[in-house]
Amino acid sequence: MRREDGSGTPGHDPQQLWLSHRQSQSASESEAQPRARRGRRPAFSREAITAAAVALADAEGLEAVTMRRVAAQVGAGVMSLYSYAPDKDTLLELMVDHVSGELPSSAALTGDWRTDLKTIAHLQRANMLRHPWLPTALSTRRSLGPNTLAFLEHALTALRPTGLDGAAKMEVFAQLTAFVAGHVTHELTQAAAAGSPDRAAAEARYLATVAADGHHPELAEALSAPARPLTPEATFTRFLNRLIDGLGTD
Repeated sequence: MRREDGSGTPGHDPQQLWLSHRQSQSASESEAQPRARRGRRPAFSREAITAAAVALADAEGLEAVTMRRVAAQVGAGVMSLYSYAPDKDTLLELMVDHVSGELPSSAALTGDWRTDLKTIAHLQRANMLRHPWLPTALSTRRSLGPNTLAFLEHALTALRPTGLDGAAKMEVFAQLTAFVAGHVTHELTQAAAAGSPDRAAAEARYLATVAADGHHPELAEALSAPARPLTPEATFTRFLNRLIDGLGTD
C-alpha cells in the first residue's frame, strides 16, 4: 500500500521514470492542437509539481514536502498528483534531478583534471547550499535523471586525462560528491551552532583546559599552531585541495 512518505513502496523503474516520461511528453506536445479543441489541458505538469516540491524543501526542509502540501501549491487534488509521482520517494528523485539542472554540464574544461575536479566540487557545494536538503536526498536516491547524467558526463570528461578506466572514474566522482555532501552537511550544522556564541565559547574553554592537562600533547601542539582562515569557503577549499591533490591515477 502506498504511503504519503513513500515508505512501503517497492521502488520505481528508472526507465519508466525518465525515458517513458520523455516519450509521453513528446507525444503530448504533438497532440496539443487536438487536445486544445477537446478542452483545457491540466493546469499543472510533472515539472510544475517538482518545482513546487523543491520550493517547499528549500523553504521548510524535506519534512515539509508531502503530497498534500505539494498539491496545494499547484492547485491540484492530492490523488491527481499520483499519476505524475506515485509516492514521495519518486518525487524526491524528480527533485534531485530538477536542481541538478542548475549545474553547468557544458562549461569549458581546462584539461588539467585536478583543476577541473575542484571547479566541479565548488559548483556542487554552491548547489547544495542553495538547496540544503540535497545532501540528505543524495544519500538515498537510486537513479540518475537526465540532468544528473549530463553533469556526470561532464565530470567523466574532466577525468579523461587521468587515464583511469571507466569504473575508477565513476568511483572518483562518487567519492568527490560524497565529500562535498558530507562537508556541506557539516557546514550547515556549524552555521546553525554559530547562532549560539555561548556554546562556542564554552567549547573553546573546554579544549584549552584539556590541552593544558599534559595528557594530550598532540592536541596542545595543534591548538597552538597559527590560526588559518575559518571562512566556510576557505575551509572547504583547503579540505578539497587535500582530497584532490592526494588522488592518484594508478
